[in-house]
Amino acid sequence: MPADAKGGSLEADVVVVGAGLAGLVAARQLEGAGMSVAVLEARDRVGGRLLNEPIGDGKVVEVGGQWVGPTQTRMLALAKTVGVETFPTFGDGENLIEIGGELRRYRGTIPPVGRTALLDLAQAQRRIDRLARRVPPEAPWEARGADRLDAVTFWSWMRRNVYTRAGRKLIRLAVEAVWAAEPEDLSLLHVLFYTRSGGGFDRLLDTEGGAQQDRFVGGSQIVAERVAAALTGTPALGAAVRRISHGGDSVRIEADGGVTVSARRVIVAIPPTLCGRIAYDPPLPGRRDQLTQRMPNGAVVKCMAVYDEPFWRAAGLSGQATSERGPVKLTFDNSPPDGRPGVLLGFLEGRHARRLGAADAGERRRAVVECFARYFGPRAAEPERYIERSWAEEEWSRGCYGGYFGPGGWTEYGSALREPVGRVHWAGTETAIEWMGYMDGAVRSGERAARDVLAAERRA
Repeated sequence: MPADAKGGSLEADVVVVGAGLAGLVAARQLEGAGMSVAVLEARDRVGGRLLNEPIGDGKVVEVGGQWVGPTQTRMLALAKTVGVETFPTFGDGENLIEIGGELRRYRGTIPPVGRTALLDLAQAQRRIDRLARRVPPEAPWEARGADRLDAVTFWSWMRRNVYTRAGRKLIRLAVEAVWAAEPEDLSLLHVLFYTRSGGGFDRLLDTEGGAQQDRFVGGSQIVAERVAAALTGTPALGAAVRRISHGGDSVRIEADGGVTVSARRVIVAIPPTLCGRIAYDPPLPGRRDQLTQRMPNGAVVKCMAVYDEPFWRAAGLSGQATSERGPVKLTFDNSPPDGRPGVLLGFLEGRHARRLGAADAGERRRAVVECFARYFGPRAAEPERYIERSWAEEEWSRGCYGGYFGPGGWTEYGSALREPVGRVHWAGTETAIEWMGYMDGAVRSGERAARDVLAAERRA
């Protein structure tokens, strides 16, 4: 299918809705099995929640997903297959933490917040990991005590199990960093499943050895672009799917631009909240549709300031900072592999993303750059360029990093997350058993959806 397809009826064995990693990987797997595939993408590009931003001299930064960890093996294997290398996230030097009105420097992973708070934090993490180990990742709703775990928010658990004020602040920082949401938003069972999905609470947060260890040379979107380029059928861009008619032995997809595709099956590889914005004929079962109403995406604005050089390195700083005050509560050195230009990355997440996301762009920039200057000195107040992306404003994302469940979500609706509706199959990182919410989860979900389609076709 040509990238600029406009109008006309097409036929394929399978239609894939969405050209993010999940959809592209599903199409790749199906084509490898000898099936014809049509990929329809609402945006004018491939990559979904992956997006590179040029910063000159052929270099880019990622305004979408960017990191990969050593246990995210499916994403690493995919990148290797298409010839994309990784490089380590810069972490040399001292980190910063702003807590109790004071900015402190430290090395390693243990912040200087006092022995009592550190012991409190450690015991809380041990409890989270212990509870997470009893959650079956393929069926969290079947965990022992699932109803009880899913009946409360993570904040309610924190109130009972984190005893110091500093400990609670640090756990809140962790929640905002991982889910782009607040502890009050999340079901305890969701936090436990997610922790199990990623291999432990520390692994979700860590740089070295954790989910933020490495970046992709040329930016993460290049992986999606190369997968798309290798497909037999070129994804149709600007083809937002509006209606899926399914039943009998076929499906019919209607998309913008007058594009219609007839096929035997369809894989919908977009976030659950967007799945609910497509019209289905017949309508989806109530339980599946209500799932889409109960799985919002997180709120994040990804902000970067570009400087002629990473001046903080000369001051012995890694560029990594955390702050209880914010509104930027987490920063990284996001410079290209050769260290030029210097790029500071800051996140507005959860409550701060919701509030400042609705503010004037100039006000938001001032708030972000003031944080950089507070952490890294007056030179940070004068960037050569400022870049931001508010994912809640993206029509075809409506938030990042991924969808999450509040109380009652997993136990009442979780079993509908991956279960096909007739010839309609589901993919996307939110459907992953391992590394849900990450690029690796998206890859795994695409592989799983393709296997499901092939198995269903063999049974037919």
